[in-house]
Amino acid sequence: MVFDAHRHLGVLPAHPFYGGPAVRPDRNARATIAELIADLDAEGTERALVIPNYGVPDPAIAFSFNELCVEAASVDDRIRAGLWVSPLSRDADRTEEALRLVGEPGVRALKLSFLLGGRPTDPACRPGLDRIFAVAAEHDLVVHVHTSPGAASDVDEVGHLVDWYGDHVAVHLVHFGGGASGHIKLAGSRFFDWIDRGKRVYTDLSWAIGFAPRWLADEIDKRGTGHDRVLFASDEPWGDHPGECARLRAAVGDGELADLVFRDTFEELYG
Repeated sequence: MVFDAHRHLGVLPAHPFYGGPAVRPDRNARATIAELIADLDAEGTERALVIPNYGVPDPAIAFSFNELCVEAASVDDRIRAGLWVSPLSRDADRTEEALRLVGEPGVRALKLSFLLGGRPTDPACRPGLDRIFAVAAEHDLVVHVHTSPGAASDVDEVGHLVDWYGDHVAVHLVHFGGGASGHIKLAGSRFFDWIDRGKRVYTDLSWAIGFAPRWLADEIDKRGTGHDRVLFASDEPWGDHPGECARLRAAVGDGELADLVFRDTFEELYG
C-alpha cells in the first residue's frame, strides 16, 4: 500500500513564468474531487494528504482551494486535507478564514510556502507565524513548509521554524531541501541533529536529486534514528507519482523502513 503525504488539488491559470509566455506546467492538475479520486484509484494510493495547488504569484488562488480540499476529505475517508495559510500581514484576514476550518473533519495540516512572499526571519512575518503554529499546536496539526535552495525557502531560513516551533508542532520540510545544497545540509547532520534534540521534524523526498534518497537511507541505517521521520510524497501535479515511488522504493528497499516511509508514519501523523 502507498500513502501519499503531499499532493495538490485545484487548477491554476496559465502564467507568464520567468518572463516567458503564459503556460500551465502542472499538466496533471485536477479541478474536481472526482478526478482526484480517479487518480488515487489508478495509482493504487490508499491514503493521501491533499493541499491546495499553488505556484502563480497570487495567493488568493491558493486560498480559494481550501474549501475544496476540506470537501474532498469529507467525501472520501482515504483523503486528509491541508489548508493554505500565510504569515504575511496582507494575507492575515484570509489566513484567519482558513484557520476557522481546522475543526472540519479530515483537516490534518497547514501549508506554508515563502515562494509567494515573506521569509521566516523577517520580523514582519513573526506574528503570523506565531499565530499559525499556535493553532497547529492546539489542534495537533502538521505544518508543511516548502523547501528549495537559496532565498526564503532555503534550509538556512526555514530551519528556523524547526528551531522555534518544533518542540510542540510537527514540521514537515517538503522536498528534503529541494536541491543539492539542501540535501547536503540536512542529510549531512542538520536533520538528525534536530531529531536528537527532540524536535518534531519530518520530511519527504519529492523532487530529490538522485543521490539524496540513497544517502538518507544509509544515514538512517548508520545512525539508527530518523526511520520514522520520512514519508513518501508524490507532489502531484508538480511531481510524478510513478517516478517518485520507484526512486524511493529503490532507496529504502522492502523491509521495515519501507513500511514506515510508505504507510506507517503517515498513519501516525494523519490517522
